[in-house]
Amino acid sequence: MQEWDLTELWFLAILAGSKEVTALPFETLFPVWDQLTPAQQQTLRGAAVLRKAPQGTIVHDGAADCLGYLVVRSGQLRAYYLSEEGREITLYRLFERDACLLAASCMMPSIQFDVTIEAEKDSEMYIIPPDVYKSVMKESAAVANYTNEIMSTRLSDVMWLMEQVMFRSFDRRLAGFLLEESELDGTTALKLTHEKIANHLGTAREVVTRMLRYFQSEGMVKLSRGTVELTDTDKLRTLRGDN
Repeated sequence: MQEWDLTELWFLAILAGSKEVTALPFETLFPVWDQLTPAQQQTLRGAAVLRKAPQGTIVHDGAADCLGYLVVRSGQLRAYYLSEEGREITLYRLFERDACLLAASCMMPSIQFDVTIEAEKDSEMYIIPPDVYKSVMKESAAVANYTNEIMSTRLSDVMWLMEQVMFRSFDRRLAGFLLEESELDGTTALKLTHEKIANHLGTAREVVTRMLRYFQSEGMVKLSRGTVELTDTDKLRTLRGDN
């Protein structure tokens, strides 16, 4: 049996304590919490379910699934649209403290989005059942305004994406995607397959492959199996349209 000296035990206690400090309770992730009545706070706190989703888990599966109010405690989620032909396109991503209501279409029958949400990284999220959230929203002007703000933000994300797809050339979109991935992961060596890139950008794998090969011929990237290495980020930024 391993023996620990006092210094080691003290250090482990600090680490354990730090994990407790960094854990985010639901109320810290709900911006209008202080504007709720004690009864409303208790209702939401009692209904909030902490759900863990390993990387690759489908958290919400289309319009037939009414998940409710979702807010990310840790990790990273991806919301995407899946066409009848099986082609995906990323609508937006959710990071720590980001909230989403497009997974609660049953709360808003006039707004229908066939959105799928998956965990891009190991994630934790709080979920409020739709009936509970809707009842508090009816009582609280602050929650109603907050809900409108969330919906406006997500609709703006979708409109921005439509503008990119309709009016921006694919090479610029691909350059922007690679730079964004590099910034998120903190590395220029991206573990990405051509299929995964195609799913994010809503195109065919063959289109991605042709464009990446062109980028490689221009010295902007270096391709290897399952990896895209950015070799000239300045050129990619220029292509993206950075000033």
